[in-house]
Amino acid sequence: MGNSPGFLLSLTLSFFIFIGQAHCNKQGKALGDLYKAKLRTNSIVDTSPFKVTPDVQILNKIQHQNQNRKQHSKIMQDGWQEKDRIQSLPGQPRVNFSQYGGYITVDKSAGRAFYYYFVEAEHSKESLPLLLWLNGGPGCSSLAYGALQELGPFRVHSDGKTLFKNKYSWNKVANVLFVESPAGVGFSYSNRTSDYDKSGDRITAGDNYVFMMGNAVVNDKTDYRGMYDYRGSHALISPENLRRIRRNCKFLPNVNDSNVCIAATKRADAEVNDIDVYNIYGPLCFNQTLTPKPRRSSVINFDPCSDYYVHVYLNRPEVQEAMHANTTKLTHDWQSCSNLLNWNDSPSTIIPLLQEFMAKGLRVWLFSGDTDGVVPVTSTQYSIHSMRLPIKRVWQPWYKRREVGGYTQVYKGDLTFATVRGAGHQVPTYQPARALSLISHFLAGTPLAN
Repeated sequence: MGNSPGFLLSLTLSFFIFIGQAHCNKQGKALGDLYKAKLRTNSIVDTSPFKVTPDVQILNKIQHQNQNRKQHSKIMQDGWQEKDRIQSLPGQPRVNFSQYGGYITVDKSAGRAFYYYFVEAEHSKESLPLLLWLNGGPGCSSLAYGALQELGPFRVHSDGKTLFKNKYSWNKVANVLFVESPAGVGFSYSNRTSDYDKSGDRITAGDNYVFMMGNAVVNDKTDYRGMYDYRGSHALISPENLRRIRRNCKFLPNVNDSNVCIAATKRADAEVNDIDVYNIYGPLCFNQTLTPKPRRSSVINFDPCSDYYVHVYLNRPEVQEAMHANTTKLTHDWQSCSNLLNWNDSPSTIIPLLQEFMAKGLRVWLFSGDTDGVVPVTSTQYSIHSMRLPIKRVWQPWYKRREVGGYTQVYKGDLTFATVRGAGHQVPTYQPARALSLISHFLAGTPLAN
């Protein structure tokens, strides 16, 4: 490990994407609706700055856990850990690591619990770090994406019944914990269903203090401008319409833009309807039907219909039983993204948080796939530029197997920005080898470009 702790932030909406035309539309609508709600005057979404201020109950819970960690360590190992051990997932190949799944109660009075899936490292599990993976959305599952389509040890075959190995899984370099958060996402739940109407970044952050908290979309104003500039520079929208957007759109929270701006952005959004804007050069899923026998699968050549295979697999009763999931028998199917939640707060910027991390000596890495048209490299660059950070190491390529893996620039304050060449919104999905190289450098505390 390096000399200082680190904070890894993927500028991919907290690492999520929907593959397949129908699912892309669902995700795009969820994110688009949130963005539009934040920009309206008198918006119901609170866009005020986010502050790391967990409530007293959470602080007391953490303090109590720390004080009693030594007393409970043996109980955790012999009882809780063994109870949650997954002997084998249905249809999985043989592996040489242990995996666990189950529930962590984050609010006993409300009966609110998060589902987790934990994968031990393939080797040296005692000395390798713990890496927490949280998907965003809002409301998307880290089982659906992180675990089974991005960096987890398995991918789902086209039969929706069997699994195959991901040879670029991140548990080669870390112990990996996937958490479905907040309650109402995936297998996570609350017995107080009114909690679903109060969802937002603040309550999610409070619950996640049992683990940790991250975010991805950095700064609404620059994110929007960067998105449309990227699409214009990649010939996805017309130059004339891009000029209208630049002239007429302010992209400020709680401020209604002009009718000219609204018409221009609607037209720009319509111009990318027929591509996967999360991976602008990638194929679409046109046949989501399961196959009687698995098609030949490849981690390198991602199947754009994988979202459907994952949905079927995680709704199988035998899979849920093996994973110790859905123990309360939820009234709804497991979904890759929740339709139960009403999102009430989402800060317009998390730049103050990044500045706080750097001031406390944390290494901050921002990385982005260069074929992502939703939270693209331009959005990231504009957000970093707004921070006015001096450059420590100039823009240069980084390499994987003698090929350019992407480009990187390091700023004073220990902030690293990296692109991943040929990767869309879900970087480990489309460029798994390069993504594994990136996370390996981050965990080791070594620069990408030497």
